[in-house]
Amino acid sequence: MNGVERWLVVAALAAAPAAWADLTVAGVKYEDAAELAGNKLALNGAGIRTKVIFKVYTAGLYLPKKAATADEVLAQPGAKRVSLTMLREVDADEFGAAFAKGIEENNDAATLARLATSIQRMNRIFAEHSKLAPGDTIAIDWVPGAGTQIRVKGAAQGDPIREPEFYTALLRIWLGPAPADRSLKEALLGKAA
Repeated sequence: MNGVERWLVVAALAAAPAAWADLTVAGVKYEDAAELAGNKLALNGAGIRTKVIFKVYTAGLYLPKKAATADEVLAQPGAKRVSLTMLREVDADEFGAAFAKGIEENNDAATLARLATSIQRMNRIFAEHSKLAPGDTIAIDWVPGAGTQIRVKGAAQGDPIREPEFYTALLRIWLGPAPADRSLKEALLGKAA
């Protein structure tokens, strides 16, 4: 490659939006990559959960490789992370109840019956926190062989929930047919910021 060709490649890369660039959403920075249990994950997308007119939290989705559809995300093997940062104060018990409702609205009755114990456990995790304040973080990680680990403000909340189906049910809160926020679903799929 001669000097002019190199210059054109550098100029084209500088002008193109970088797929590997960090993303800032409502003042919350999402790194372009994360490491989880020795696995490198890429930021698939990030956005804001809005309820009525209120910005509730930001969310970022990290996957082993980028995916453009909910089906691709749900079928993708390997470690995954959903990272949330609160934008307003929320009653933690109500927050957990909203997660449970999102699971109920996006999964069939047989799945809900199989996951009833795990859903109750998730509700207890949130019930142990009185409030979630602006800036508080929640990480929901899936590690094959270990399970779903929920971290609130960086602290692991008990032992992982082992069923792989539980993490898929959680992802459907944001990516299912009745997502918590349609614009957030699009953002997590990398279609909007």
